[in-house]
Amino acid sequence: MNQALLDKIHGEQLRKEKAIFNVGDSVKVHTKVVEGDKERIQIFSGVVIGKRGHGLEESFTVRRISYGEGVERIFPVNSPRVDKIEVERHGSVRRAKLTYLRKRVGKGATAVKEKDTRNSEATAAAAK
Repeated sequence: MNQALLDKIHGEQLRKEKAIFNVGDSVKVHTKVVEGDKERIQIFSGVVIGKRGHGLEESFTVRRISYGEGVERIFPVNSPRVDKIEVERHGSVRRAKLTYLRKRVGKGATAVKEKDTRNSEATAAAAK
């Protein structure tokens, strides 16, 4: 197939507004659920533990603890079923994939350090 034709098709399928989030961020993913002839929005909130792919094939994994069990869902970024992605808080991590959270229990399973912008601004101002 012609590359220009592929690029045109991919461009039409891409999401117009780009959600800006990274691994370690706590997000709320609003998904459209169809039940019979009705459609509703369901929210899945948790920590982003991985991102993969690029362009049309980009996806991310969200993990949360539900009734004591770890639940992970993989969402395609450009899916029409994903209504919107809200970032609750930005996390500060040193890994691209947070698979080590699967072994943790309780609060340690969801604990990712929050990115502290005030301290970095204060130390930069003090250094001047």
